Amino acid sequence: MAKQNTSCDFKQCREIEQACAIFNLRKASRVVTQLYEEIMKPSGVLPTQFTLLVATRTLGPIAISQMAEVLVMDQTMPTRNLKPLEREGLLSVVPGKEDQRSREMSLTSKGLKRLEQALPLWQEA
Repeated sequence: MAKQNTSCDFKQCREIEQACAIFNLRKASRVVTQLYEEIMKPSGVLPTQFTLLVATRTLGPIAISQMAEVLVMDQTMPTRNLKPLEREGLLSVVPGKEDQRSREMSLTSKGLKRLEQALPLWQEA
């Protein structure tokens, strides 16, 4: 078995930093997320939560697993972001109609109102 060269010198790292698509996309994503977080702060909704509210409005009621698939999220991502929205009464999470083991989420009237308040801030961002 050939031994791999695992050393990563400064020059290689600089090249990665400057040319690697994923490195730069993730950096750009963090900058954009910070911008949206700051502008949307008065609404009390984080950008990831806003995405869930919008998607639930257009797709809901929808199984959490389907939502993760539609938004190309890790299966745990919607659940982590759902808890605060559910606690605030913005989303309702109930057992699935077809499969009681699954959970479906839907937008509440309070959630719709919060979405309407957040929308102008999102448009500003």
